[in-house]
Amino acid sequence: MSDRDKTGSTDHAAKPAPAAVLTPLDDRLADLVALYEDLHRHPELGFQETRTAAEAARRLTGCGYDVTTGIAGTGVAGVLRNGPGPVALLRADMDALPVTEDSGLDYASTVPGRMHACGHDVHVTCLLGAADLLAAGRAHWSGTLIVLFQPAEEVGSGARAMLDAGLYSKGLVPTPDVVLAQHVAPFGAGLIAYCPGACMAAADSLEITFHGSGGHGSRPETTIDPILMAASFVQRVQSVVAREVAPKDRVVVTVGSFHAGDTANVIPDRAVVRLSVRTFDETVRAAVLAAIDRIARAEAAASGADRAPGTEVLDSFPVTVNDSTTLREVNERFAELFGEQRLFAYEPATGSEDAGLLATAAGAPLYYWWLGGWDPEEFQAALAAGRLAQDIPSNHSPRFVPVVRPTLTMGVEALTAAALSRLAPPAKDAGQTRQDGSAAVV
Repeated sequence: MSDRDKTGSTDHAAKPAPAAVLTPLDDRLADLVALYEDLHRHPELGFQETRTAAEAARRLTGCGYDVTTGIAGTGVAGVLRNGPGPVALLRADMDALPVTEDSGLDYASTVPGRMHACGHDVHVTCLLGAADLLAAGRAHWSGTLIVLFQPAEEVGSGARAMLDAGLYSKGLVPTPDVVLAQHVAPFGAGLIAYCPGACMAAADSLEITFHGSGGHGSRPETTIDPILMAASFVQRVQSVVAREVAPKDRVVVTVGSFHAGDTANVIPDRAVVRLSVRTFDETVRAAVLAAIDRIARAEAAASGADRAPGTEVLDSFPVTVNDSTTLREVNERFAELFGEQRLFAYEPATGSEDAGLLATAAGAPLYYWWLGGWDPEEFQAALAAGRLAQDIPSNHSPRFVPVVRPTLTMGVEALTAAALSRLAPPAKDAGQTRQDGSAAVV
């Protein structure tokens, strides 16, 4: 039974303090650094995270969690029931990217064409560290803790796949009262950034195929050129943001891929364009997608194509929305632990996430924050020079590798403190039998 009210808030004064639970962290840090470097050396793409999942399951089992593996293929869930109280879910994504690393580190990726270029190795390491500390320190809290290792966040289907596999509906884990997650980012390590409300954009990746009629490059009049058709679309689609969206509505339309033909003197019979659309409002999203479809069809008609373009949705992320009450209450704990000067607000990011699906499906509040991961001195120097974009690699860059310390330390501390801010204090009589039949830990 949860002590959460309809807004997700709990009695802050009654929450367990993190200090005692965090005490063993220094002794565990060397092991966590070794784990992080090992994960970084062995990146795995979405739904292929077998090695990472096996290591997560092994460690969780050793900590006393009830572990379920193979959820949606490679997903892992650990459940630690520790008496009456709220159910808190901590989530980390596991997948890497098809990027060739260019970091020069001695623990760089050993897998050609693959890299943890978005820091998911940091996320896994920090969650395993927090899971270990919370299990060892269970005398200091009461409730149920879920730690979830999710596949395939980068392609936007991992969370949905775990839900479809029965994560809640089949009771693989209890339905959580709150979902908590963090993401490492290219700002100074030792800082945490937050954004109330809509904090990350919805994203729709589309593939549009333009159909023409191919022929010899010397006789274009006998063809319907799909390259010209698609090129005109690429130019015109930028008018959606410039002329069809109000300035107050943040929208991004990016064409990231254009493929047509194989040789210089042959006009092909089709051209394929891939684009990414980012929005923060469902009405705006629907209008933008409709405009893209309208323009694609109009360019095909203008070129005399006898077949309308075909559109395939490659992936889709919802808007990530932070619960303001949960954010405020967790941030109070962050401020107590790190100092208020370590926290700062940021504008909604046009990147996207699928962690919100885990909260929406449970009817639970979400808090998703950013963990600084770059060398603090380098970051401050670039900030002072106005060269952040030039000097600090972003997520998905082949040079994006967070500094190990204090990133890992703060990431473990943040997840631990966030969980404790939502869990209940231990029973007054530490020797009593809990409602789930287990003996309270002393």
